[in-house]
Amino acid sequence: MANLKIGYVLKMYPRFSETFILSEILELERQGVDVHIFSLKKPDDGRFHADLSRVKAPVTYVPEHLRVDPGAFAAAHRAMASRHPARYRRLLWRTLSRRRTGALRRLSQAAYIAPILQREGITHVHAHFASSATSVAHSLHRLAGVRYSFTAHAKDIFHDEVDLRSVARKIDGAAFVVTVSDFNRAFLGQVSPGARVERIYNGLDLQQFHRNGTRPDDLPLVLGVGRLVEKKGFDDLIRACARLRDEGVAFRCQIVGKGEREAELRRLVDALGVADRVTLAGPMPRDALLGLYPRAAALVAPCVVGADGNRDGLPTVLIEAMALGVPVVSTPVTGIPELVTDGETGLLVDERSPEALAAAIRGLVVDRARAARLADAARARVEHAFDLRANVAQLRRLFEEAAA
Repeated sequence: MANLKIGYVLKMYPRFSETFILSEILELERQGVDVHIFSLKKPDDGRFHADLSRVKAPVTYVPEHLRVDPGAFAAAHRAMASRHPARYRRLLWRTLSRRRTGALRRLSQAAYIAPILQREGITHVHAHFASSATSVAHSLHRLAGVRYSFTAHAKDIFHDEVDLRSVARKIDGAAFVVTVSDFNRAFLGQVSPGARVERIYNGLDLQQFHRNGTRPDDLPLVLGVGRLVEKKGFDDLIRACARLRDEGVAFRCQIVGKGEREAELRRLVDALGVADRVTLAGPMPRDALLGLYPRAAALVAPCVVGADGNRDGLPTVLIEAMALGVPVVSTPVTGIPELVTDGETGLLVDERSPEALAAAIRGLVVDRARAARLADAARARVEHAFDLRANVAQLRRLFEEAAA
């Protein structure tokens, strides 16, 4: 379909941890889709990936609060009241009756975006995460008749504070819903029985993530990559490192990322006396990670289900490491077993088990021949199901169907 135009509604763009969205947009553009990005917040990460410079899509930063630009929001509401009077009155009344400032904010942001969509001839928008961005997309649909879809990930559907009735309404109003694992698809099927939910794995550009031979450091490097939050389970990795030290295993561990638990993890490193083995390296752009992955003896993603229900969907770092030929250790949380088959494409251990984690890491460090066999099978698994070009082509076809 020529001149397919899609609006992308995102909570924040760019966001350092959301490389999967950046990759998706770049591949859509490569496949000829015109994308316009609408960001509900301005970026606050302070660091950006080099690939960001390749994005052609224009970015509109929507005022975050009514008080930021009251004139723009007032003009948007007047325009909607004039263009869609019945819809506008009905939706405004429902929104005001909820007595929630967040609901009014999302309606106002939708009113701000709607004229831009009309001016550019965009009739379909896609959001990531079934939270604020999809709320705006849902409001666009109800306010201006714009079709929408969204991708559900993990925190946006599994967190204890998520209102699943609201998620169900968003699913029911969408042209289609995408999610990142079969585990998630089954869950959303229970939230909204009979809804159209498509599983599309987050993919990688396998030309960029090509396997050109790992070169593990002489002192085995155990690598962890991710935000420093509970669901990543890095406290278990640090405890596993203490056990490996006590067992006399030669290694060093580097944990790449930042997050709310950084101070807590540093205290744990000090308390266990592993500061000479474990380094919290801070965040790192993807191009730097591409140079670090091949030096690792193992990539460890000890994911857990958090106390608040939050959990990972299917960590991109696992896919990246497996594509590059790095052996992986993880846990059977949500969709991870769809990528990592224990003993075939990697190792899986019970969550919150530093003992089992240490044993798995030790096995990969000591038995390099087995580690190499797992890495070979892992690369084949990624090529089969996690090719960005094939997976984004599937998403593009869904957009084309909705536009038609």
